[in-house]
Amino acid sequence: MSMFQTTRLKLTAWYLIIIMFVSAFFSLAIFGNVSRQIENLIRLHNNRIRSLPRPPSNFGFGVEELQEQRRQLANTLLLINLGILTVSGGAGYFLAGRTLRPIKLMIDEQNQFISDASHELRTPIATLRAEMEGKLLEKRISEKQARKLISSNLEELGALQNLSNSLLKIARVHTINNGKNIENISLREIIKSVCNKMSPLAKKKNIEIVTKVSSAFVKGGRDELTEVFVILLDNAIKYSYENSKITIVSENSDHKVKIALSDQGAGISKEDLPHIFERFFRADKSRSLVEGYGLGLSIAKKIVLDYKGSINVTSEIGKGSTFEVSLPLARL
Repeated sequence: MSMFQTTRLKLTAWYLIIIMFVSAFFSLAIFGNVSRQIENLIRLHNNRIRSLPRPPSNFGFGVEELQEQRRQLANTLLLINLGILTVSGGAGYFLAGRTLRPIKLMIDEQNQFISDASHELRTPIATLRAEMEGKLLEKRISEKQARKLISSNLEELGALQNLSNSLLKIARVHTINNGKNIENISLREIIKSVCNKMSPLAKKKNIEIVTKVSSAFVKGGRDELTEVFVILLDNAIKYSYENSKITIVSENSDHKVKIALSDQGAGISKEDLPHIFERFFRADKSRSLVEGYGLGLSIAKKIVLDYKGSINVTSEIGKGSTFEVSLPLARL
């Protein structure tokens, strides 16, 4: 039996104990109150009969009827408690499952995260170790070989640093919705600053960035929302072909603002689309195009969801992708 199932049964048992304690308490109170009233009636009946000069032949008839009613009440209360036990058992088991499900999902997600992170960390560490052990087996190493080894090791250390930074970002986004640093932010200013920041990377591939962003304010953290569009624009540039175009367009509607970021890059296959926001997921084609760990989009989605928004993607192989972010408009 799994830990989740065991905990669910224990929680159900505690529900039953509490419910049955309350039910038994009220049942005993009802039975005790009715019993006292019946005893008073029997006492009054007996006193009235004794005061008569000649007691009737059916002297105990009324008493037996009252005692029978008390027995019936006890049986009825017992059946009611058994019914409550049965119904509350099923309801408690269901509610225990509903209560524990978010915890189970969180634990499963953490376990999966640890497993994926360990797998990603294993590769650069194994490469570092293999290269150094290989050189140690050689009797002599020339300066050129030593420099090549150091250069290769620095590349792997850079990859480890990038991964650790991404992992720290994931840990940080879990605490962004704590009410701190929340303000009304102009999306136009955020998009402008992001484009300025990413323009050198775009110029290397001669990619033109065209923006059509209307005036809109959203409530959130400036750094976090900037991070979302840095991730999306960075991905668009990396996966776009040279001499292509990236467009960023916004539209205000129904108390929301929608920002669509479109590129003319390699595109995403239908098989990969449902998984691109998962941690550490990278399509086979993307692995051969650019380096990375598949954490950026999962970070972007977490931030957007924390600000009550949504993020979706449409794509076609060879024609590019469009990421659409929807956020609630701030009340100014």
